Amino acid sequence: MTSLPLTIRHELPVDSAAIERLHERAFGPGRFARTAFRLREGVPPDPALSFAAHVGTFLVGSVKVTPVVAGGHKALMLGPLTVDPAFEGRGIGAALMNRSIEAAREAGHDLVMLIGDAPYYARFGFKVLPPGQLVLPGPADPGRFLALELLEGVLSERRGAVMSARVTG
Repeated sequence: MTSLPLTIRHELPVDSAAIERLHERAFGPGRFARTAFRLREGVPPDPALSFAAHVGTFLVGSVKVTPVVAGGHKALMLGPLTVDPAFEGRGIGAALMNRSIEAAREAGHDLVMLIGDAPYYARFGFKVLPPGQLVLPGPADPGRFLALELLEGVLSERRGAVMSARVTG
């Protein structure tokens, strides 16, 4: 973990501009075409599950979690997880992940999904989804489509399309 004076708190509206600049630096303009972005588009992140990391007043990281529908059931899509490049490798991303996952578990959610690097996210319990079990609305490397069961066995009940919560209501 970091030896920095790190504060992790719920994301606030005042963080929006700094988070957007962080996403722009980390992911560039191509982020708007990604499948995960399209699932989140028009659906606000869950404020109870989205966190910002600060060193002093400087925003150094963010994690957002957005409701989605997976196989006809409510689920969560985690991401983006972003850490300022100057602060990478100090445990900030892991601290944000742990805080968000624990908040989702405490709120009674049962499934968290993301599109990301399997070796990185495996330490939080994420596993690659079986091919074709849940289908994203756009292109994504199947080896990067990951899920974390917060309720054991729930994934075996989920089959079908992953859709934006905006589409279903």
